[in-house]
Amino acid sequence: MADITETIRTEKSRTAFSVQAGFLLAGLVFLLLAPFFFYPIFLMKLLCFALFACAFNLLLGYTGLLSFGHATFFGGAAYFTAYTVKSWGLPPELGILVGVAGAAFLGLVMGFFAIRRQGIYFAMITLALSQMFFFFCLQAKFTEGEDGIQSVPRGHLFGFIDLSNSTNMYYFVLAVFLVGILIIWRFINSPFGMILKSIRENENRATSLGYSVARYKLGAFVMSAALAGLAGAMKSLVFQFATLTDVAWQMSGEVILMTLLGGIGTLVGPLFGAGLVVALQNYLATSEFPVTIITGVVFMICVLIFRRGIIGEFYASRLGRKLGFVYRR
Repeated sequence: MADITETIRTEKSRTAFSVQAGFLLAGLVFLLLAPFFFYPIFLMKLLCFALFACAFNLLLGYTGLLSFGHATFFGGAAYFTAYTVKSWGLPPELGILVGVAGAAFLGLVMGFFAIRRQGIYFAMITLALSQMFFFFCLQAKFTEGEDGIQSVPRGHLFGFIDLSNSTNMYYFVLAVFLVGILIIWRFINSPFGMILKSIRENENRATSLGYSVARYKLGAFVMSAALAGLAGAMKSLVFQFATLTDVAWQMSGEVILMTLLGGIGTLVGPLFGAGLVVALQNYLATSEFPVTIITGVVFMICVLIFRRGIIGEFYASRLGRKLGFVYRR
């Protein structure tokens, strides 16, 4: 009897792995062929915001920390990359590294103060510090105030790949996106990620087991900030500008919306949520319908019907469980 049960479990695991591998392969093929059917700039914007949402989900979904200040890292990296590429003449790869390093430093500073509090107090501290950075960007000379840094050259990747070509730029953004997602996947499935989940579920228990909760929270905060910075750095090269919109509190609210729509605590959920929000913004921009109202209605429907987010509900459904997906939030 035990052998039969074990055989059934093994078959289910193989089926689940095959199904998930099939979804992954189909998604990868779609992304590779997408620029031949869709506007490349729209696709690149979607990938940047999808990575941004996944970076935010690393903090909210897997650590249980709600930040209202992630626009600081997204927009800060956009400014750092745009300035160094345009004014210092750095190649795009070095400009992106500068943006990521700057975002990680901002995350270290903000996280040092924020992790001392919990719940709504943590969220309010991140919002306050984010607003301070917003006004710094408004007054600083290198950001060029309300005009922002414009006409940022994309340059040549590694000295010979012309990124002014939209197709080349798309595949570069896609490669960076896939690397970012792989880093997040490895991070949440590592022993460090397991400890973060235990902190999310029961912080006092994690402390009693001897873990330095503050250090783990700070590590997750900095990692999330660096990946959000990677998304912001890429966005500044895609659109060739960095403005105050990137560091405004509305950007922090937007990434929260994307994550909640898709499903927190899932790797695919924020990708789907970002795609939904960006698609609504793109296709309703030229219509008479107000984009913010439509997005708000969609959010209300998802909150009322899909309490775990769209992907979260699918994972928790009978079909999702049958296909081998597990919702662990």
